[in-house]
Amino acid sequence: MSVFVCGSLHYDVIVNAPHLPRLDETVAGSAVSYVTGGKGGNQAVAAARMGASTAFAGRVGGDASGEVLLQGLIEAGVDVSQVQRDPGASGMSVAIVEPSGGYGAVIVSAANLEIDPSRIEIPSGATTVLLQNEVPEAVNLAVALKGRNAGACVFLNAAPARAMGPDLMDAVDILVVNRVEAADLLAQPEAALDPLAAAKALSRLGPHAVIVTLGGDGLVLYESGVVTHHPGHAVGVVSTHGAGDAFLGALAAASASGKALTAAARFGQAAAALHVASTVDQRRVITRKAVETLIAEAASR
Repeated sequence: MSVFVCGSLHYDVIVNAPHLPRLDETVAGSAVSYVTGGKGGNQAVAAARMGASTAFAGRVGGDASGEVLLQGLIEAGVDVSQVQRDPGASGMSVAIVEPSGGYGAVIVSAANLEIDPSRIEIPSGATTVLLQNEVPEAVNLAVALKGRNAGACVFLNAAPARAMGPDLMDAVDILVVNRVEAADLLAQPEAALDPLAAAKALSRLGPHAVIVTLGGDGLVLYESGVVTHHPGHAVGVVSTHGAGDAFLGALAAASASGKALTAAARFGQAAAALHVASTVDQRRVITRKAVETLIAEAASR
């Protein structure tokens, strides 16, 4: 029982600032940190930290950032035997975090756009395949089909939102999006989005189940014709940066362990809650036991 993640790797520069800059404005920041990221890498690390045997496929450049990205995966216990090497630059991003915990980010994909899907194989025993939209659709489609043929459950985190072909949607078992991405995929204004109706509408694109995450408001799950709302955990917010990836990695790990989708989603919610309530350094030591404790405490209230 294991998780296989295919996706992006970015070397992240995270800047704390009083607010996101307006056009032509320079803002004085208060701190900067450098962390390994990319939705694919983040989700693989999150799954491994939640106890799943995790393997990753992606591509890094031949620069120093590429070595840092590989080392970050290795230190988390992720199998990197299918990480491809590129002679050019590794992917990177810059995120600006406001005091409220909200953020804005810019990514430069670089090597992530050159992943060769023909070189990717689903590991023996992988029961969960996890994909995201920071790599070309052709890569996602090829890996989704390989995952389906291997009998794995295929998750697609459609972030960032973009138009996707019907072949990919038909190869996806579970689609996961946030409120903004759901609105974009349905061509609706975010302010007018009904998350319950959106989850049901997105299922018509092909996935067997849909999760729409709502930040502090929890999530909506559509499965087997039934749509349900699951409230979030009330925690103090340090930063929401990476919360979605923490949720996805924990969700995949729980699914690979045999949990039903509802229970796996609740596990992911608790992991994301601990993530947003922690500093970057504290996030590295969030354990499966801590997540299970938070779930138990919430159930006893």
